[in-house]
Amino acid sequence: MLLTQALDRAGTGVWAASSVLYFTFVVGLDAGRLGLLLGAAGVAGIAGSPLAGHLADRFPVRTLLIGCHLIRLGALSALLAVTDFRVLLLLFAVTHLGDRGAKTLEMLFATRVAGERRATYQALSRSSANAGYALGAGLAAIGLAVGTRGAYQVLILANALSFLVAAALVWRTREPRGHGPVAAARSEGGGPDPVAAGEAGSAGRGPWRDRGYLRFVLLDIPMNLDDSILGVGLPLWLVAHTTAPHALIPAFLVINTVLVVVLQLRVSARVEGPRRAADAVALYGLMTLACCAFLAAAPGGGVLAASAALLAAAVLATAAELMRSVSSWELAVSLAPQRARASYLGVAGMAQSVQKSAGPLLLTGAVMVAGPAGWLALGAGVAGLSLVQRRASLRRLDLLGGTPAPAPASA
Repeated sequence: MLLTQALDRAGTGVWAASSVLYFTFVVGLDAGRLGLLLGAAGVAGIAGSPLAGHLADRFPVRTLLIGCHLIRLGALSALLAVTDFRVLLLLFAVTHLGDRGAKTLEMLFATRVAGERRATYQALSRSSANAGYALGAGLAAIGLAVGTRGAYQVLILANALSFLVAAALVWRTREPRGHGPVAAARSEGGGPDPVAAGEAGSAGRGPWRDRGYLRFVLLDIPMNLDDSILGVGLPLWLVAHTTAPHALIPAFLVINTVLVVVLQLRVSARVEGPRRAADAVALYGLMTLACCAFLAAAPGGGVLAASAALLAAAVLATAAELMRSVSSWELAVSLAPQRARASYLGVAGMAQSVQKSAGPLLLTGAVMVAGPAGWLALGAGVAGLSLVQRRASLRRLDLLGGTPAPAPASA
């Protein structure tokens, strides 16, 4: 599964580095239509996680994951032959729907395989995924240097090929025993689930009626803002508000990739279990606050001072990402009832999707418009909400009787 994720992310890296240019220079979309295309894809991605989780409670995860890869393969390949904007809109939305569904199913599969060692597996997963993403971006640079229509089409086919290979690898991977829909049904017929007996009994009625879990998912949205800060906030702030050289922008991605690959396992080894994960949420808030403070200070100095402040912000945003990677998924699993874990994790996966859609708008439409004060307000807000998230998670864990029971030996 780790190899599958690495190959998938390599294809994603190729597509992420070339898609906007492809739609602009090859398809000929203007800025308005391109924005509508990306916005519709983001909305479709939000629906992908809960849909995948809902289906995973009824069908084998392995089968659904293969289906997601094949859907993405078909939709992306069809883009090569389509010029009508309405069809492009549909195909791109389907691609993102499958993308978010696949990511949720991958993590659900990993949760079942790794059992109580899911934090370590998550670390390995993120390290391999980041390495694959960087490889894909590097390969895309070759095609972008050529810049012809044929080169762009080759890049799309490379991404589509990654989906095909990923589907083949998943097909060769065995799903753990005792975790299929039949096993879930048996679990429902067994004794009471310690989580399902939680806050006012709401956990037994599904994730959409579980107020405590929905509160966790809602608070988890701002706990994913490091992604938009690193990918959108840092580059735009550098260009529009500082004297730092534009050549510094690629360094942000390099710093992020290297630090995640090198440090993810070490961080995960120190943060194991739901209670330590809750503490890591508070650290996320503090690191985001420090990152925003450096961003607020960047416009006040010369070239060297601005460059140093922006590089420090990139390091702190990556540190926040490391905290988020070991806290968000661990809490999403630990706060969900085992018998309905798939549907709960599908709802939890919406937090990242919503952030990807709303985060860039928040930064460009409010934070950067307000200047340095906007960054300080954002950092303080995230830090405060992280403390609320930590307290709410610990309270729910106490009400649910502590950490969930260990996974079966077969996992």
